[in-house]
Amino acid sequence: MLGNGEMVARLVLAGLMGSVIGFERERLQWAAGLRTHMLVCVGACLAMLVSAFGFSDMLGHKDVVLDPSRVAAQVVSGIGFLGAGTILLRGEVVKGLTTAASLWAVAAIGLAIGGGLYVAAIAATVIVVAILAGVKPIEESWRDRMQSRALHLTVKAGSLSIDTLQEVTGERASRVRQFVVRPGDNEGLEEVTIAFVRLPQASIDAVAERLKGNPAVIKVRTGSEM
Repeated sequence: MLGNGEMVARLVLAGLMGSVIGFERERLQWAAGLRTHMLVCVGACLAMLVSAFGFSDMLGHKDVVLDPSRVAAQVVSGIGFLGAGTILLRGEVVKGLTTAASLWAVAAIGLAIGGGLYVAAIAATVIVVAILAGVKPIEESWRDRMQSRALHLTVKAGSLSIDTLQEVTGERASRVRQFVVRPGDNEGLEEVTIAFVRLPQASIDAVAERLKGNPAVIKVRTGSEM
């Protein structure tokens, strides 16, 4: 059986580890921020302490068999309900998955501290913070490169062909996924949509500038694929 001082120390450490991760979420003003992560970590730690040591006085009784992992195991499944509350659907975009995952990770860290696995808990905290804060710029850069983008042109009818587009885009022509021509609102004009894949915004802007220099192009707009 642990002493009271050791139990309090584990709970305090759990709160500290939860605050480190929660601060990163609080900085981005997510609903599950500093206090939520601290509470989850401390609560998970307490559940582990209860699971491992809370029923020790019952083990001496005849025919009493206890599984010390049963209470702690419920944290892993139960945290899913709290995580689901942080996930929102905004239009067609799902938000909050990363925060839900951080809550799940914080619960696991609390369980580790409650079980006395201090090195594992501290290492996991450092890794989680590195993932949340350090990997995000890399993820955004990669997403920016992989995102599908489009140019919307208003041109004189029959003036823009695939061959003309290849001359303008050069080596970027291999990134063209769609080339759609529709009749324009005004007679003698056409609306052209050119969809690119895996092309950064800077390259799209360069293509747009070159197209603006073509006398047959009336208007150039950049935006999402239609």
